Amino acid sequence: MSSPEIDVLVLGGAGVDTIVHVPELPLPFADSYMIRPGIETRAGQSGDFVALGVHALGLRTHHLDMIGDDHEGELVRTLHRDRGIPLTEVLQPGGTKRAVNLVDPQGRRLSLYDDSRSGETDRLPEETVRALAGASRHAHVVITHPCAATLPVLREAGLMLSTDLHNWDGDNPYHEPFAHAADVVFLSTTALADPERTMRRIVERGRAEVVAATAGADGAYLLVDGEVTHIPAVTPPAPVVDSNGAGDAFASGFLFGRLAGEPPLRCGLYGVVAGAYACTVPSTRADAISRAELLSRVTELEKRGATTTPAAVPGA
Repeated sequence: MSSPEIDVLVLGGAGVDTIVHVPELPLPFADSYMIRPGIETRAGQSGDFVALGVHALGLRTHHLDMIGDDHEGELVRTLHRDRGIPLTEVLQPGGTKRAVNLVDPQGRRLSLYDDSRSGETDRLPEETVRALAGASRHAHVVITHPCAATLPVLREAGLMLSTDLHNWDGDNPYHEPFAHAADVVFLSTTALADPERTMRRIVERGRAEVVAATAGADGAYLLVDGEVTHIPAVTPPAPVVDSNGAGDAFASGFLFGRLAGEPPLRCGLYGVVAGAYACTVPSTRADAISRAELLSRVTELEKRGATTTPAAVPGA
């Protein structure tokens, strides 16, 4: 049997963001605002960022998603073409997915997603999914309707799967098929009343070997073999300007370590370093930490005695 040609197959999450810089969040009501540096539209949503992240770390990457025959779709195509990331696109009848991100001077964001671009009946062709899965080592699945339908095919292909539940509240049933099908589950603690309880339920009800919960400035928590371990946040290498994409960067760093055979805690350290770097990238750009910089920063942290400790996850 020939070896896989793709290290990470990313399914879903291609789209375009319009960045709006606001003086503060929440934004008080007013008739109008004059803003600087202003408004800019660029390609890059969750799947794009994960694809960029693992590609920058030297993993052979392929992205599959539905994209519209529109200007926004061309921005997505150009991003992948310029970065050398193979993209298999399927026509999205409703147009390319898009969002508006309000970003304040501290880098905090509020995202508004246009839910009119896709529908529950949208599908990625099974034969295309099957062919790409057969050439891949790992699949990272974004939580969209077309991707939900691919889960049985991906499992049948024997791939290791990961997914990011983002700001799941722990109860919305929409997220459950993704949570229960994946071997590695990422999520944010933001909307969770009891993060540790949710993490343990994911393991109990699904097949996850690792659940990683990101907690912003508090770092991240890993649930592995029944034990929760805290990975402290690291100091970003430059001022924080935008937190958008930090979770995707964490996932990229973690997957880099996992596919290299590293233990989960070191994978988590890769994740927090990559996530911290992402917070220093202006919202108008789509950049990711390089393999050389990631390895250098992690080595430096380990020399300084960076540690992880067993810990309960604080309530959100």
